[in-house]
Amino acid sequence: MVARNKRLIIIPLSIVFLLLIPLIAMQFTSQVNWSPFDFLIMGILLLGTGFIFELVLRKVKKIQHRVILCVAIVISFLLVWAELAVGIFGTPFAGS
Repeated sequence: MVARNKRLIIIPLSIVFLLLIPLIAMQFTSQVNWSPFDFLIMGILLLGTGFIFELVLRKVKKIQHRVILCVAIVISFLLVWAELAVGIFGTPFAGS
């Protein structure tokens, strides 16, 4: 039970660490230009993905089903991220 609750602390801490990377990069180069809204959206996207992973790990018992669901979550995350970043599907949410 302690390990499960520990993951709920590790997920947000990992997200903060990941969001520090573009924040630090913005201090050294003009090629990384994130607005506060970009940090908010990426934080929500990462947090949602992390908690969905946690839900799958807690609720799904069969390893094969876990793997399939986790791969689907990763693919979904990457597609949403790519759409928000460069607009690969041409939706109104595209970043370009």
